[in-house]
Amino acid sequence: MMTRRAFVASSALAYSQINGANDRIRIGIIGCGGQAGGHLRELLAVKEQDNIEIVAVSDVFTKRAEKFKEIAGGGPKTYKDYRNLLADKGVDYVLIATPEHWHYQMILDAAAAGKHIYCEKPMTQHIDEARKVVQKIHGSTKIKMQVGVQGMSDDSYETARKYIKEGALGKVVMAQIDYSRNHKDDFFNYDMDPDTRPGENLDWNMWLGTRPKRAFDPDRYQNWRRYWDYSSGIASDLFVHRATRMIKALDLKVPEYVAATGGKFVFNDSKAEIPDTMNVLLDYPGGLTLHLCSSMASDYKIPHVIRGHNATLEFTNTGFTITPQRMFAAEAKEITHVKSGAESLTLHHRNLMNAIRKDEPLKCDVDLGYAGVVACEMATQSYRRRKYMKWDASKERAMPI
Repeated sequence: MMTRRAFVASSALAYSQINGANDRIRIGIIGCGGQAGGHLRELLAVKEQDNIEIVAVSDVFTKRAEKFKEIAGGGPKTYKDYRNLLADKGVDYVLIATPEHWHYQMILDAAAAGKHIYCEKPMTQHIDEARKVVQKIHGSTKIKMQVGVQGMSDDSYETARKYIKEGALGKVVMAQIDYSRNHKDDFFNYDMDPDTRPGENLDWNMWLGTRPKRAFDPDRYQNWRRYWDYSSGIASDLFVHRATRMIKALDLKVPEYVAATGGKFVFNDSKAEIPDTMNVLLDYPGGLTLHLCSSMASDYKIPHVIRGHNATLEFTNTGFTITPQRMFAAEAKEITHVKSGAESLTLHHRNLMNAIRKDEPLKCDVDLGYAGVVACEMATQSYRRRKYMKWDASKERAMPI
């Protein structure tokens, strides 16, 4: 394993290798699990059209990295230590698709190596980490970073924002959105590769990183979303998608107060530390409550709605509609927006490619990523502490009250 000093010293700035729209972009993948597999398939499908190449893959489980190499046609180099991938001068940008507890350090290391970055959501696991990432990326003006909330590549939310700013809804008072699933026996529970051999083909200590050291636990490794050390489950894996949509549409920053409730209401025998059902209320400055709703034991959906005093906006599969409140029918207008774009990994990557090549604005930059982390981490802290949380703007942190 190389030292951090050697790693930084050996890493050339990747952006110097990308000079124009006709130049190939060479991608390295860090983390070769299920979500990364979706990225890999979509990137390979557009490699000729978008002039890209998968040149390197890295995973602490060598079997996964070798499988990605095979799927990509045998061309990519494989690395067990992601820092060796970052030191590879042939890599222009990296996809970080690891468990959440590694996002922060990998982003900082990738930025230090001069790589452009696509990092899966949440941007970081904790607020203080997110703040440092924003500072790092803003201080590295040539590095482009996309946060993997791919729903932002659907134009519905930025278009809704325009209408709301123009007053189409009147004063907005509440927004509601959900992300629910259902399971029979357990939740966030996935099958383990029986060929996983810690100490041989899996570097368990590297996987743990800065989190508490412990003997190998197959459930923690495979189902890390169920454990507070690595994730917040519903809040960081699901709510971040939904909260970011509303934050974009409503032009929000960080909430003033957050209250979360829930628990393991169905899967009481699960090893999971996280709740299977969670509800969150976030009060934002100016008088607006955002309601996030989720259960892993009932997938019945609620409308995704922004409620204004004059009219109501509802997001649909095809875009959104704005319907006047009855008492304001003579003043407010009925509007239907048919979306362009989609919730798409391909479009989200393409947006990053265009940002690199043509300085196109990013759909989910680090500032939007930060707002999502704050909302979901405050929800997590409220649930875990069973306390009402307040944002301390002077110290940029959440405090129980």
